[in-house]
Amino acid sequence: MLDILDSLNKVEKKSKEIISFSCVAFTQTQECRLLIENAFRFEGIPLPSFVTNKDADIQSYVREANVEIALVELNQSQNVTEDMRRISHLLPNSASVIVIGQEDAISTIRNLKEMGFYYLFWPVSKEELIEFVKNVRNNRQREQGLGKKRVAKNISVWGCKGGVGTSVIATEIVFGLADKHHAKCLLVDHDYYASNLDILLKLDGFEKKPATISGIGNDLDETYALSMTRKVNDLLSLLSVGSDVHQTHELKEYTRSLEELLAEQHNFIVEDMSKSCQTNIDYQYLTEKIDTAVLVFTPIVSSVRQLKKVLELLDKQSKNTRKIIVLNHIQPTKAEPLSNKEIEVVLERKIDVEIPFEPSMLKHVLDGGSLFNSRLPIARPILQLISMILGESIKPRKTGIAAWFSRKR
Repeated sequence: MLDILDSLNKVEKKSKEIISFSCVAFTQTQECRLLIENAFRFEGIPLPSFVTNKDADIQSYVREANVEIALVELNQSQNVTEDMRRISHLLPNSASVIVIGQEDAISTIRNLKEMGFYYLFWPVSKEELIEFVKNVRNNRQREQGLGKKRVAKNISVWGCKGGVGTSVIATEIVFGLADKHHAKCLLVDHDYYASNLDILLKLDGFEKKPATISGIGNDLDETYALSMTRKVNDLLSLLSVGSDVHQTHELKEYTRSLEELLAEQHNFIVEDMSKSCQTNIDYQYLTEKIDTAVLVFTPIVSSVRQLKKVLELLDKQSKNTRKIIVLNHIQPTKAEPLSNKEIEVVLERKIDVEIPFEPSMLKHVLDGGSLFNSRLPIARPILQLISMILGESIKPRKTGIAAWFSRKR
């Protein structure tokens, strides 16, 4: 009889085992918040933190907290996929994210899965919710599931000729992503022997980190990789190494290894691939690893020809890579040999972003300013480029009577 009672006590104790994990719920409605509260209380799990689902509130919270599981309510969303693309960089890559929404579509589930997010269709019972959350937690403990697949998006700013402004555009992209969109960015310098990125990033007393490839052995881990970066601000770091001993191909492989170790700690890895830094290794990396290729060129024959070759290469070998074509005017339009129409005929596609010639650009940058948030005409196309990288829809600029009425409102 005593043995039976002991067995029952053991079962009872096991069933009351406390489950604890760090969880936050970004909610839009009181109804969803109450259901989450009731579900967690029903199961005896400590309540998650509750934060209003607003970009600024999400960004502020995740900076200060270590989040294992995040619940994101999008019941008021008109397009769940687009909204998650917009805020995905605000969420820590290490967290498992459960999106709650009312879109009953296979495409939504597929799109979110590709981004590394779980999807839970609303309305849902408290039993269904808590069971879903527990399964996600179990996946984390087994190091399985979608949360483990989310790493930084790789952006290559690729120069189609020397002197087309690749470094300037790359630095403006990371500044804009960090400042306006609160994304954690890593800028990668592929010029191992010179580079002006420290000037463009306003870094005082900058020196490249010495690459000690032969001596690292098994010490190449996340801590080591972080030590090889230079912090620009809370959301932006620079990876820039150099060596008087190692050859370029060795430094390339070394840099890529560091990037892989840092991928889970950043939202975006932006590579400054000026023409002078490109090798055959980079062409292979461009077709195999890059999520978005920002192809920068100027309206001269050699630059356009090189751009066409790169586009053909990507179309043939990397059809899933997003391509953004950026025409950068580095001299007055009258002095340029090719028109936009002639360029688009050669490329057989439209130019995505056109950056106008701005004579005061370098002075503005050297004086400590950024172009994306300046009053210069160059600011708007740079912001347009950043929005395209984020996958945001670009609204056409109003002109003429429509613009006049818009100002009058």
